[in-house]
Amino acid sequence: MYMTPEQSAATSKANVESLIGLANTQFTALEKLATLNFNAGRSAFEDGAAYARSALSAKDAQELAELSAAAGQPALEKAIAYTRSVYEIAMQARAEMTRFAEAHMTEFSKKALVYLDTVAKEAPAGSDVAIAAVKSALAAASSTYESISRATNQASEFAETNFTSAATVLKSAKKKAA
Repeated sequence: MYMTPEQSAATSKANVESLIGLANTQFTALEKLATLNFNAGRSAFEDGAAYARSALSAKDAQELAELSAAAGQPALEKAIAYTRSVYEIAMQARAEMTRFAEAHMTEFSKKALVYLDTVAKEAPAGSDVAIAAVKSALAAASSTYESISRATNQASEFAETNFTSAATVLKSAKKKAA
């Protein structure tokens, strides 16, 4: 079974469109990350300038120490919020890339199995072992992909748990300080 030029052109066009979509996903994630970094940098500069102004107007060492202690908590909150935002951008991009990979992996596997079945019908005697080996390799690749996907999901859940724990600890620390 051979592909006609029209089938080949249609397949190529679909693949190019898919890759353009994947590239757009990456550009969107990078744009969000650049905006986040710019805003975090601006905020850090403004906070630093405000702290410097306050520190310069401190009347004694105790007031300076109080200013320093007060500046630490908002900085920690902003660091946690920044990290969470980076995580969310990364997870959105990963989810879109996973959908892309799963769709293409499934489609590839279907087409490969159909092709192998066609080849098996026309293949010389004794080639069934080679075809079975290729089918086995496809099944192993699919299984490996599923294992990697599960591990990635577990890592995401672990990160989410850590963010939730950090937010809880931060809230606890605020209550104790108040």
